[in-house]
Amino acid sequence: MPSDVLLTGYVVVLLAALLVIALYYERRQKRFGPTPSEDHVFRCDHCAFVYTDDADVDRSRCPQCGALNEAIKF
Repeated sequence: MPSDVLLTGYVVVLLAALLVIALYYERRQKRFGPTPSEDHVFRCDHCAFVYTDDADVDRSRCPQCGALNEAIKF
């Protein structure tokens, strides 16, 4: 068996093994990783405090100063 075929086969097997390991860890991370929150992010116009509130509210009262604020649009 020529040495170039043996070397190519060795590299292909190693790259395939690395691909399988990467796919396994990516799938595992998606399964056990944190899920994104549905909460809205608010920034108080009065005191500049940044906070979150439930997704079903359009305006929220600031926990620091009590002012009503609109959700931040990203």
